[in-house]
Amino acid sequence: MTKLISILTTVMLTGCSLVGIRTAEEPNYRVLQDYGNIQIRQYPPILVAQTEITGDYHSSGNQGFRRLAGYIFGKNQSQQQISMTTPVIQEIQTTEQIAMTAPVLQQQTGDKWYMAFVLPDSYTLATAPIPVDPAIKLAEMPSKKLAVLSYTGGLSEQRIKEKSTELTSWLTEHKYMLLNPAQSAAYDPPWTLPFLRRNEIHIEIK
Repeated sequence: MTKLISILTTVMLTGCSLVGIRTAEEPNYRVLQDYGNIQIRQYPPILVAQTEITGDYHSSGNQGFRRLAGYIFGKNQSQQQISMTTPVIQEIQTTEQIAMTAPVLQQQTGDKWYMAFVLPDSYTLATAPIPVDPAIKLAEMPSKKLAVLSYTGGLSEQRIKEKSTELTSWLTEHKYMLLNPAQSAAYDPPWTLPFLRRNEIHIEIK
């Protein structure tokens, strides 16, 4: 299995709590087929703010998150803020708030990591706040059909690889054509009780 693994990290997302209650906006996907803990979904195009970082899984995740958090908490040309329920960056002061969607994306390519925040579907490339930091870019990801495996518990790099292998094997057995490497999606902050966490593995299929 390829070493290229996308990771939607367990960072502090809007509307998450210790008991797993979520109110954050998500991409409005459509379930095409449901096999219990595995679903086939159609996702619409999504707009992201993205950046690249050099480093290992943990250090790049921290650096990328801080960089993008600066953007959504007001370091953009229109000084608009995207609300989050964590106290980490509450010192940013702005007059307008924007609800942020979940999740956050992180992808490895060699020694570089790509991280992106998903922006609300009310924005387009023309209307989204323009980043002040030149290391942050806005991009629209196209509509995709994804196979999704859901699971709970911790989100270590090893567990992500194990679940990615599990979904890859299932898709191969059921004759699906895989179009990209496995991705991992996490929708809860670290303080959420492990058995209440929502984690997913995503693989684009034809």
